[in-house]
Amino acid sequence: MGGVTSSMAAKLAFFPPNPPSYKLVKEQETGLLLLYPFPHRENVEVLKLPTRRGTEIVAMYVRHPMAKSTVLYSHGNAADIGQMYKLFVELSIHLRVHLMGYDYSGYGQSSGKPSEHNTYADIQAAYKCLEENYGTKQEDVILYGQSVGSGPTLDLAARLPRLRAVVLHSPILSGLRVLHPVKRTYWFDIYKNIDKIPLVKCPVLIIHGTADGVVDCSHGKQLWELCQEKFEPLWLKGGNHCNLELYPEYLRHLRKFLSTVEKSPAQRLSLRRSVDKVEQPRRSTDCFEVPRKSTDKRDKPRKSTDRTEKLKFHEHKFNNVDKFEKLRMSFDQTERSRSVEYHDKSRRSIDVQFERARKSIDWLDRIQAG
Repeated sequence: MGGVTSSMAAKLAFFPPNPPSYKLVKEQETGLLLLYPFPHRENVEVLKLPTRRGTEIVAMYVRHPMAKSTVLYSHGNAADIGQMYKLFVELSIHLRVHLMGYDYSGYGQSSGKPSEHNTYADIQAAYKCLEENYGTKQEDVILYGQSVGSGPTLDLAARLPRLRAVVLHSPILSGLRVLHPVKRTYWFDIYKNIDKIPLVKCPVLIIHGTADGVVDCSHGKQLWELCQEKFEPLWLKGGNHCNLELYPEYLRHLRKFLSTVEKSPAQRLSLRRSVDKVEQPRRSTDCFEVPRKSTDKRDKPRKSTDRTEKLKFHEHKFNNVDKFEKLRMSFDQTERSRSVEYHDKSRRSIDVQFERARKSIDWLDRIQAG
């Protein structure tokens, strides 16, 4: 039965580049391993790691002098670390992290054949290397899984209760669910992420493109709903399965995530409370305002957005020109500054309604864009 599952995984999930995009060479003078054709970099170390299933995998470790976190990156099903080399180096620089990437068994210059259970052994070997070779603590590790890489990432994350964080990039609910939206988990399914993500105790960021034609965005959204500790997700409008790194929002959101998870537990708890409000967008369209007495958060503020037209329409009805001019100038100043000032009753009525309406509409647009 296990052989059938492994065979199915190999046929449906794994497409290692053939030939591999790099060669493994040893520098004669130093004995260092290098990824050819990439030049040697002082902050990049290439390793060969044994796994508990008898294979030997190739990994690369990128150092950053100001790093507070270490990212363990599990790549997608049609790439190897030669193709990921430049991205790994750039992520280390822009995010200020140490980063380890590795090739699954049967990928690149790693020995063996790719299989679901081999990938579990592969990521465990990479994590063990971080602990033993680099003294990395579990509390400083961020697991990053892209596409099929979300499988070994969540398998390991479910076993490590003190992880700093997890990032899921275009993740899958399970292997079978990529092919067909089944309602239950079958014994022959692979990478049952839908069953494992509720066991992850650390903050989870999910990134998915809304136009992903390989793994539908609904996979990422359903996994986000199942997270214990959710972080604001990134749904990239128009993004597909292989181009999310090209969006400016990608790095910006990752930096925001890192700055949050690297904070103290108390600060993270405060953020979590604010994100909990995001989970109920239909009940509250303006999650970050002080709660209002009005239960009609969508329709009621719209009256204030029409206020300017009403004032213009009824301008000729005002006998007291000075009174009208004062009211109009107050409203115009609100639009220019976009800040709420509480100096008198008439101005408060206009300013507060206008600001609430603007925030509510902006928030709805963000929700619909996701």
